[in-house]
Amino acid sequence: MALDRILLSRFRNHAGTALDGTARFNLLVGENGAGKTNVLEALSLFAPGRGLRRAQLADIAANDAPGGFAVSAELATRAGPVLLGTGTSAERPGRRIVQVNRAEAPAVRLGEWLAIGWLTPAMDRLFMEGAGARRRFLDRLVLALEPEHARNAARLEAALRERNRLLAGDAEPDPAWLEALEAQLAEAGSLVAEARGRLVHRLCNALATLPQAPFARPDLAYAPGGPLGREELAAALAESRRRDRAAQRTLVGPHRDELVVTMAGKGQPAAESSTGEQKAMLIALTLAHAGLDQGERPALLLLDEVAAHLDPLRREALFARLREGRAQVWLTGTELAPFEAILPEAAVWRVDGGTVARIAT
Repeated sequence: MALDRILLSRFRNHAGTALDGTARFNLLVGENGAGKTNVLEALSLFAPGRGLRRAQLADIAANDAPGGFAVSAELATRAGPVLLGTGTSAERPGRRIVQVNRAEAPAVRLGEWLAIGWLTPAMDRLFMEGAGARRRFLDRLVLALEPEHARNAARLEAALRERNRLLAGDAEPDPAWLEALEAQLAEAGSLVAEARGRLVHRLCNALATLPQAPFARPDLAYAPGGPLGREELAAALAESRRRDRAAQRTLVGPHRDELVVTMAGKGQPAAESSTGEQKAMLIALTLAHAGLDQGERPALLLLDEVAAHLDPLRREALFARLREGRAQVWLTGTELAPFEAILPEAAVWRVDGGTVARIAT
C-alpha cells in the first residue's frame, strides 16, 4: 500500500483528522459537504502542482487559520517508510512548504516519490472546456509517469511568460533578448511536447486492448501547437515575432497543444457525445492511465463520487479494473451500498463535519 498514518491539520473543515490502517481500497462515506473531497484534495497535494481543486494556498487553511495548514503521511517504499509533508506557515503564508523525511524540498520533488491520479465531478466537462483544461489534464497524466516533466513545464511557462511580457510592452523588444528567451522556450517546450506525445501514444496502445463496453472507449490524438524539435521550434518562434508582436502574445508552441478525443466506433468528437458517454470515456481514460507502468514509485488513485452514477454492471467493471492495477485507491460516496462488492477488502471511514471515524463493515 502507498500511504498510511495520514494527518490533516487546519485543512479546510478538518481541524485535526487522522487516518490510520489504510488498505488497498479506502472509502470515505458521508453527506455532501461533510469533508470527503477535502481529504482527497489533501492527498492530491502530495503531487507537484495545486491539487485536484487547483486552489490558492490562502483558500485552503481552515477559517483562515493563522498558522496555515499541514498535511503529512507515511509512504511505504521498497527502501522503507518515507515521511511526506506539505502545507503553509504563519511566517510564509503564500508559500507552499514541502518536506521529505522532515527536510525541506522543492515541490517538484514530490513527483519522484509518488504517482498520483484523480477523477472528480468537476472534470466531467473536460471535453467541453477549452484546450487549456485538456493540456493541464495531459500534463498531470505525464507527471505521474515522468516526474521531470514538472521542471520542464515550469521552465516553459517561465520563458513563455517573459516572452509575452516583452511582446506586449510599449517598446520594441530587444532581438537578442528575444532570441535568448526563444532558445529557453524551445528547449523546455520540445521536452514538454515530446513527453505529451509519448503519453498519448502509450494511452492509445492501452486503450486499443480494451473492449468498447461497458465504458465507452475514447480514441486519442495529440495535435501539437508547433514544431516538436528544439531547433525547429526556435526557428518558428523567430519567424513568428512580427505576428506575435501584433497579437501581443506567442501564437506558436506547446502552450497551444490540443488533446483530440473522439468516441471509438462512432468517430464522434467527445464534445458532441452525450454526458453519459463523456463520463464513460473519462473513466476509461483514467483507468487506462492507472494501468500504465509507473516504475518503482507507489501509485495513488483518487476517485471522487465516481460510483454514484454508474449502474451495477459498470460499477462491477470499475472495481474489477481497479483490482487489476497496483494503485492504492481512495473513493468517496454518500452511502455504502454502491461499494458493497469491495467492502470486505476496504478500509472505511465515516466523515461528518470535518471529523473522521473508522467504521466496521
